[in-house]
Amino acid sequence: MHANEYRLGYRADLEGLRAVAIVLVVAAHARVPWLAGGFVGVDVFFVLSGYLITGLLLRELASSGSVRFGEFYVRRLRRLLPGLLAMLLVVGAAATIVLAPGDQQKQASAAGSAAFWLSNLHFAFGHLDYFSSGAESNLFLHTWSLGVEEQFYLVWPALLVWLWGRRARDRPSGLGRLKIGMGVILLASFAACIAMTYLAPRLAFYMMPLRAWQFASGALVWLFWEKGNIFDQGRASRLQVVGWCGLGGILAAAMFLTPNVPYPGGWSMLPTVGAVAIIAAGVRGAGVSRMLAWRPLQALGRVSYAWYLWHWPVLLLARALYSSDAPVIRACAVAVSLVFAVLSYLLVEAPTRHRGIWLVRPRMTVVIALAVMGLASVMCLNWYNHAADLERSPQYRRLASAQADAPVIYRMGCDEWYSSDALRVCGFGAQDAHHTAVLLGDSVAGQWFPAVARAYDKPDWRLLVITKSSCPMVDEPIFYQRIGRMYVECSTWRQRVMKYLAEMKPDTVILGSVATYAFTARQWVGGTERILAPLAAASGHVYLLRSTPRLPFNGPDCLAAHQGRPGWMATLGACSAPAGSANDVVYGWLQQASRPYSNVSVIDLNDQICPGRLCKAERDGLIVFRDSQHMTASFAQSLAQVLSSRVEQKALAGN
Repeated sequence: MHANEYRLGYRADLEGLRAVAIVLVVAAHARVPWLAGGFVGVDVFFVLSGYLITGLLLRELASSGSVRFGEFYVRRLRRLLPGLLAMLLVVGAAATIVLAPGDQQKQASAAGSAAFWLSNLHFAFGHLDYFSSGAESNLFLHTWSLGVEEQFYLVWPALLVWLWGRRARDRPSGLGRLKIGMGVILLASFAACIAMTYLAPRLAFYMMPLRAWQFASGALVWLFWEKGNIFDQGRASRLQVVGWCGLGGILAAAMFLTPNVPYPGGWSMLPTVGAVAIIAAGVRGAGVSRMLAWRPLQALGRVSYAWYLWHWPVLLLARALYSSDAPVIRACAVAVSLVFAVLSYLLVEAPTRHRGIWLVRPRMTVVIALAVMGLASVMCLNWYNHAADLERSPQYRRLASAQADAPVIYRMGCDEWYSSDALRVCGFGAQDAHHTAVLLGDSVAGQWFPAVARAYDKPDWRLLVITKSSCPMVDEPIFYQRIGRMYVECSTWRQRVMKYLAEMKPDTVILGSVATYAFTARQWVGGTERILAPLAAASGHVYLLRSTPRLPFNGPDCLAAHQGRPGWMATLGACSAPAGSANDVVYGWLQQASRPYSNVSVIDLNDQICPGRLCKAERDGLIVFRDSQHMTASFAQSLAQVLSSRVEQKALAGN
C-alpha cells in the first residue's frame, strides 16, 4: 500500500504521516468513538502514493528518457506481495477453525480476489442481499485499497511516459505536459467522483479511476517541487501554517466525519488537501514535519503496511472467537494485530524488500509472481469448495436451514427493499372480511409475520402486510450505509403508506422498527409521533412493537462455528449476549412518543426472546435468531399465543 524506495531519499515526515494515517484507520475500525472518520487515512495513503511513485518514475524519465517497466513492477511486487500472501495464508487458516462453513465461503471468495489485487472490484460489483452479512463482516474487506493501489501502479508508468512525450530531452516541455495532464486527471476524476458518490456510491468508493484525482494530487506536489517549491517565494512561517493546517484538516475529518455521510464525494477533499499540504510543506522541513519525524511515529510508519494488512482480520476473528464486540476485546485485538504486523515486517517484508535477486530477470520474476498469485487463488477456490461441502453435511444442515427460515412474505415479493419506492401490499384472509389488521414497518416488524398471521387467523379478519426493509417507522430522512446514500425510497414509501392507511381506516395496526438507527432522541420521539398521529386518527388501535435486541454475532453462524471448533476452544465465547442498554433507551423514547394517543400501546415481548435479559442463539432446541437481529420464522411463530394475549390485554386496558 505504501510506495517508498531508497532512490528518492528518506523523508522522515512522510514516514510519520504514514503512522498518523494507519493509526486513524485502525482507530476507526476499532470503533474509537471520537475517531469514527479515521477511514480517511486511506485517502492520505493514496496521496502519498501519487507523490512517491510519480517522483520515482519522473527521476527515471529525466535521467534515461524511458521507464523500465519490468523493474518497476518487480519493485512493487517485492514490496507488497509477500506480506499480502502471508496474511492471506494465516488468516485463511485461522478462519477455517474459527468461522462457520457458510461464512468461510464468503471469505474464500474475497481472498481469491485479493490474491490478484482485485478485491475492490469484488466488493464494488458484489450482489447486495439484505439478509446476508454485508461486506463489513468480510475478513478481507480492507484489501480493496490494495487493489486500487495496484491498479494505479499498473497504469501510472505508461500514463507518465505518454504525457512526457517522445522528446525526452526537452525536459521543460515534458514537465509542462505532465502538469496539464495531471490537472485534467484531477478535475475529471474528482468531478466523476462527486457525481458517482450520489449515483453509484459503491463504484465511487471502490474504483481506481474515481480515486485517480487523489493520486494526481500527490503527483502535482512533486511536479511543482521539481520546478522549485511553489512555496519558496513566501516566508518559512507560511510553510509552517500550511503544514499544520494540513494536519488539522486530516484530524478534523477523522473526528467529525462518520460513516453516515456520502463518501468519498466532496468530503474527501479534506484529508486529500491536508495530505498535499503536509507533503508540500515538508519539502522544506517546515513546522509539522519535525513533529512527524518523532521516533515513535517513524517506528509505526515502518510497519504501517503490515499493520494495515493485519488489523482488520484480527478484529473480526476476535469478535467471532469470543462472540463479543466489547471494547476490551477490540483493544486486545488491536494490540495483537500490531504484534503480527511487527513480526510480518521483520520476518517477511524486510527480508524480501531489498533483495536484488528479484531484479536480475524482472520479466521472469513477474511471471513467477503471477504464478504464485494464481496458486493462492486456486487454494482459495479449494477452500471455498470444502466449506460448501461441509455446510451441506448433515451436522451443519439444520443450522444452514435456520438462516433461510424467514417469513413467507419475502418469497412472495412483499418487500422490495431499496430497489423501489412502490407501495406493495400483501393480503391474507378473505377480501370481504369486516375487520382489517395491518403489519407495518421494516424487516424487524416483518419478522413477526408468522406470529401475527396466526394471531389474526380468525373469522372475519383480513391481515395486510406492508414492509420495507431498513425503512424505520420514524418520519426522518435516513442515510443508509449499506447502499452508501440517502434512502429516499424509504421516505417516499412512508408517505404513500400513510395516505393509503388514512383512506383504508384499519381496525388494528401493528408496527415496529429496529432500534439501531442513528437517530437522536429528538428524532426518535418527534419522528415516531409524526407517524403515530395519522395512524391513531385513522385506526381503531395501534400497537407499537419494541425492537428485538441485536446480537454481536450471527446466531446460526455462531452455533456452526462452535460445532466445528477443536475442544480446546470450547470455552472461548458463547452464543449468547446481554440484551444491551441501547435497546432500553429507544424503548423509553417510543413510550414517550405514544403517550399523547389513547389508542396507541407499546408492546414488549423481549422477555420471551431474551429471558433474564440474556439472548441466546438457541433455546430449548429451537434456534432463536436467523442472523444477528432477526428471529427465525419458527421461533416467531412459537410466540403467537403470547403476542395475541398481550394485544388483548392492551385492548381491554384501553391504554
